[in-house]
Amino acid sequence: MTVSSGTAHSAITSYSLDKEPYYAEVGKEVELFTTAAKLRMPILLKGPTGCGKSRFVQSMAYRLERPLVTVACHEDLTASDLVGRYLLKDDETVWMDGPLSLAVKHGAICYLDEIVEARKDTTVLIHPLTDDRRILPVEKRGETLKAADNFMLVMSYNPGYQSAIKDLKQSTRQRFLAVEFDYPPRDLECQIIIHETGIDPIMAASVVKLGEKVRNLKHHGLDEGVSTRLLIYAASLIHQGISPQQACDAAIVRPMSDDAETQRGLHDLIATIF
Repeated sequence: MTVSSGTAHSAITSYSLDKEPYYAEVGKEVELFTTAAKLRMPILLKGPTGCGKSRFVQSMAYRLERPLVTVACHEDLTASDLVGRYLLKDDETVWMDGPLSLAVKHGAICYLDEIVEARKDTTVLIHPLTDDRRILPVEKRGETLKAADNFMLVMSYNPGYQSAIKDLKQSTRQRFLAVEFDYPPRDLECQIIIHETGIDPIMAASVVKLGEKVRNLKHHGLDEGVSTRLLIYAASLIHQGISPQQACDAAIVRPMSDDAETQRGLHDLIATIF
């Protein structure tokens, strides 16, 4: 049996961003992230779905000139999915690094998106990476990886979906700096939508106004406010010639709720604005 490494240094280059993602800063989050990266501190991003957390991480990876390895967390995510596993290839047993090991070895930013979706026994394995040890035990290989200097661990989650089952343990939370995200202020959200879609400012302002009205319905038929992402989808459709009513129905009403009464309420809001 032959054991070989399935990860070459060239593999990490595919995670480098060749174009700067557009991100409109809301507060001092860029400065905080940059300083945390310099001090090799892990960061936890908290905020509602579609408010710009992932785009922010992409932007920071570009600014810091570091590869970005993103993992979309889910309930079936195992330690092997993150660290790596042995695979059979051409009658050989080949070790394949997982995304976390790849980031640790090559000094990338590892972004664990919606970390509360992962199993708790999986999240525990990141603990040694978040203190002064900065190590990743690889039990299947009987070795311990020492994180490269530029390695940075970033996690995100949506506090709006917290429950007794899906929440971060205090033993995990207290290992991270935390940055709160929310929907952008009105003027900034208009600017974002105009930049992303090319829509005219007056129509962009109407889309943002609708977004604000829908967000006021949170806990009154809706579990979550409408994301900036969905507002961009609606504006994109409108910019391509779809009527505002049809665009908002497809991009906002249908994704937000399956309840007929709630949908009628959203259509009434759309009618008053457009």
